[in-house]
Amino acid sequence: MTSRYRSSTSADVPSERPDSLSPRRRTVVKAAAATVVLAGPLAAALPARAAAETPAFLHGLASGDPLPDGILLWTRVTPAAEATPGSGLGPDTEVSWVVATDRALTNVVNKGSTTATAASDHTVKADIRGLQPATDYYFRFSAGDARTPVARTRTAPAADAAVTGLRFGVVSCANWEAGYFSSYRHLAARGDLDAWLHLGDYIYEYGTGEYGARGAVVRQTAPTHEILTLADYRTRHGKYKTDPDLQALHVKAPVIAIWDDHEFANDTWSGGAENHTEGAEGAWSARQAAAKQAYFEWMPVRPAIAGTTYRRLRFGKLADLSLLDLRSFRSQQVKVGNGTVDDPDRTITGRAQLDWLKAGLKASDTTWRLVGNSVMISPFVIGSLSADLFKPLAKLLGLPQDGLGLNTDQWDGYTDDRRELLAHLRANAIRNTVFLTGDIHMAWANDVPVDAGTYPLSASAATEFVVTSVTSDNLDDIVKVPEGTLTAIASPVIRAANRHVHFVDTDRHGYGVLDITAERAQMDYYVLSDRTSATATSSWQRSYRTRSGTQKVERTYDPV
Repeated sequence: MTSRYRSSTSADVPSERPDSLSPRRRTVVKAAAATVVLAGPLAAALPARAAAETPAFLHGLASGDPLPDGILLWTRVTPAAEATPGSGLGPDTEVSWVVATDRALTNVVNKGSTTATAASDHTVKADIRGLQPATDYYFRFSAGDARTPVARTRTAPAADAAVTGLRFGVVSCANWEAGYFSSYRHLAARGDLDAWLHLGDYIYEYGTGEYGARGAVVRQTAPTHEILTLADYRTRHGKYKTDPDLQALHVKAPVIAIWDDHEFANDTWSGGAENHTEGAEGAWSARQAAAKQAYFEWMPVRPAIAGTTYRRLRFGKLADLSLLDLRSFRSQQVKVGNGTVDDPDRTITGRAQLDWLKAGLKASDTTWRLVGNSVMISPFVIGSLSADLFKPLAKLLGLPQDGLGLNTDQWDGYTDDRRELLAHLRANAIRNTVFLTGDIHMAWANDVPVDAGTYPLSASAATEFVVTSVTSDNLDDIVKVPEGTLTAIASPVIRAANRHVHFVDTDRHGYGVLDITAERAQMDYYVLSDRTSATATSSWQRSYRTRSGTQKVERTYDPV
């Protein structure tokens, strides 16, 4: 299906599966620069025979962070069999790219080359500029006789363009050992996406068997131990990039990504993580630096500020997208019930990022203000769930099992930042702010109330669409009952205790499709038949929208 928003330069990329990207070897990853700087000496010399080996592209190619005049391209070359991700091995290898307006790559608009080295895990980034806005482009990498498939990407509309509509895929929480990434395959098959948003947990840090599907390993990750070092994080990113469904989606549309905690370790904060033992697992500062380096090497992300993923993209006059980093600057999570969640000295964003977000939302002249937000901002009280339901929900959300309904890893644990942000939206009459969220392994559609205790008699400042996990365990997986069983029981109770919640599904895996026009922003929720099947089917579940000017969510019965 071709998007009704496409320019006349559009053309579909054929549905070749990029698991044919390269035949022989598996490897991984590092990313360097844009117009491109890849630095550093070889970590080790290879035997003479390796230099004669034909390079291969085993980890696909990707694009990301679309601008009106540019796009960031990414790939990783495997120069020799020994040059696996994180190995530090392999010779310097020249990698070339070509960008054209047609899939046959005859109308070339940009080409260049750079040297991929072991210092960057043989990853390459090329920040291509001088392109036309709202235009489909096609690109390919090559090294020697090896070539990647041709991939499609798309630039953003011009800043002052009157855009009719935008369509984004929306995903989060893809755990390799818990299943197959069929959500990516189904999004790739659509052929109508301007881009896709990954809202965090693109990878998971656990060792094999530590976090599978209902305790079982569907497919083994690499390395098999918990990742701690730069080599570990590179290896894990490389493993993920061999997934054929992930490669297929990267071939079809640019990604816009932020990180959450599992790109580092569970429940990350600025000075540590729940899943990190200082000393026994090394220094947190070293682990965090390694995780960030590997992320920027392996992901087509263009940081506006070094070491963080918060940045802003614009899509004509229709929408801008503020992307948050809610891990690098936050205070440590507190235990529920100790009163410090309201402490004004505690922060989830950090002062500079919160000021940046507030200023950007106020200055925005677009119809819609989208916020890529890794953890749920809507308040959530568990309410009167029975003990056998509350205990697994508490386990999933990291809550104490004494009946207190609050998840302090979300904005609920940093209420002063939330209060300040929502008050800012109300005080400045900032309309049409839509938070796009992952993390919680459930699907939600929420109003974002200024005062949840008096809602709906008080105002809603924004709306929020939360997508479920691609594969990571949700509530029914923890309890080990059939999908839908717990949603039928828990959803009415959760909604009764949280009157701003219009929809919650605690059980299913899948993805979202966000469609935006001047009149409304709509999220279509899709679910998978079986995350443990490589051939899982997808079906539409529900749709919710917020109409311009309302700051409220309503159900609609027509997916786009």
